[in-house]
Amino acid sequence: MATVAKNIVATLVASGVKRVYGIPGDSLNGFTDALRGSGIEWVHVRHEEAAAFAAGAEAALTGEIAVCVGSCGPGNLHLINGLFDAQRSRVPVLAIAAQIPTSEMGSSYFQETNPKDLFRDCSVYAEDVSSVVQMPRILRTAMQAAVEQRGVAVVVIPGDVALSEAVDNTVTAVRATKPRVLPSVAELAETAALLGSAKKVTILAGAGCEGAHDQLIALADTLAAPIVHTLRGKQFVEYNNQFDVGMTGLVGFASGYRALENCDTLVMLGTDFPYRPFLPEHATVIQIDLRGEHLGRRVPLKLGLVGDVGDTLDALLPLLERKQERSHLLDSREHYGKTRAKLDELATPRKGAEPIHPQYVGRLIDELAADDAVFIPDVGSPVVWAARYLKMNGKRSLIGSFLHGSMANALPQAVGASAVQRGRQVVALCGDGGVAMLLGELLTLTQNRLPVKLVVFNNSSLNFVELEMKAAGFLTTATGLENPDLAGIARAAGLKGIRVERSEDLEAALAEAFAYDGPALVDVVTERQELTLPPSIKFDQAKGFALYAMKALLSGRGDELVDLTKANLRQVF
Repeated sequence: MATVAKNIVATLVASGVKRVYGIPGDSLNGFTDALRGSGIEWVHVRHEEAAAFAAGAEAALTGEIAVCVGSCGPGNLHLINGLFDAQRSRVPVLAIAAQIPTSEMGSSYFQETNPKDLFRDCSVYAEDVSSVVQMPRILRTAMQAAVEQRGVAVVVIPGDVALSEAVDNTVTAVRATKPRVLPSVAELAETAALLGSAKKVTILAGAGCEGAHDQLIALADTLAAPIVHTLRGKQFVEYNNQFDVGMTGLVGFASGYRALENCDTLVMLGTDFPYRPFLPEHATVIQIDLRGEHLGRRVPLKLGLVGDVGDTLDALLPLLERKQERSHLLDSREHYGKTRAKLDELATPRKGAEPIHPQYVGRLIDELAADDAVFIPDVGSPVVWAARYLKMNGKRSLIGSFLHGSMANALPQAVGASAVQRGRQVVALCGDGGVAMLLGELLTLTQNRLPVKLVVFNNSSLNFVELEMKAAGFLTTATGLENPDLAGIARAAGLKGIRVERSEDLEAALAEAFAYDGPALVDVVTERQELTLPPSIKFDQAKGFALYAMKALLSGRGDELVDLTKANLRQVF
């Protein structure tokens, strides 16, 4: 019998879907059975949250729609955090949320929920299928919404409907279109006039600069403009870029902040950079973005343009004259060189059994990883070390929960990244708190034979939470973690597990793990007192830290304060 479930799978195959992430359940029986012989790989995870994160990572790397599924009730509810991340990251994901039998809906039946309403805030499309006559049109509509709006689409379907005979067996391949979006001639002329009169231009380049590297470099050269990149733009902007001056924002550093503060004109390209305090207050701001609704929502604009960054710059560059005055660029680049040198001074080994500098871990990961590695940092301090010490080269990729900001993203996203490109090295920079939240996914790596490399920054604390508490003046009594031997847990789960407690052993351990033909975890005991300070400290933050210091002294914790200060003053000056 040609069931609705079989038609769903046939549509996925026609649309180029190669794998589905999830956990089987009785309400999914029709779908999972239809996968047999389809050529679509079933990637069995241990928690549905991991399925959604994995699908989001696949979509981020390929640009194509990826699929995750959840059974009725709690099964699909577990998807929600990973789906929020995919939605915020603007990657196309289809979530199939199974539902209880139609005959029981509305009766407070076992595991009854209302997924359509629950997923509304983390999707561009969410719809119930209550009858076979709605299919396959709802599936087509959902997939089209996902690929064109670059977001999450949710199809809620009861198990009995999926097992019913289809009344329409149409199979349609759903693929994203590739339109050319440009500002008007008048808008381009106005942009050229504003830039022609500017004295000190700085460019802030984001993820929307993907595929526009050559045009970006040409613009910076023409305008004598330093380029500050966002975290999501790092992989597309940083490499082969003599105009790059680093990042700004909470995980950035001083040179990027300074290049923005000192400009009179800011050009924002393909970025929705959210941190208003790190943007200049008095500059003329021009923003170019493919999404018109994002123009001006972070800072007032002199001019906002809707357009693809690459195509827009192709049209704009012939209208500009090359600036001869280049002191702002030269000064910004000089400051970047000094800032970079200070950061590199922190990435050094320590003597004996002293806890390892996490900066040193980040530096060695960068040096030993493959030229085309995929890096995935956990939210928290690993993001800082990735931002500051991983070098992009045009072949490497950097993905993470950079907008949703979820803990424990690195391990499940590594599942998807490795599943889609098994021959490519995937390195997850994990926090000890993050990896502990989804330890079951270690079993996913071994079961699916995914050769992911996990490097755990084990500082026995929720480090970013601790930073926030200290900045607010609170004593940190609730952020400590009593960790077991994480390398031992990894070995029990079937991975290669290596624990490193001394700087002198780190390079060999990472090299061994990276060369291993299978999943590996390196548990690195790192310094706890590394605060990862942002490039600019506001008065209220300084006041909070002073209050923390006073409390620490009064409670007899002066030694901790001294260690904390010594470890972090060199990040600021």
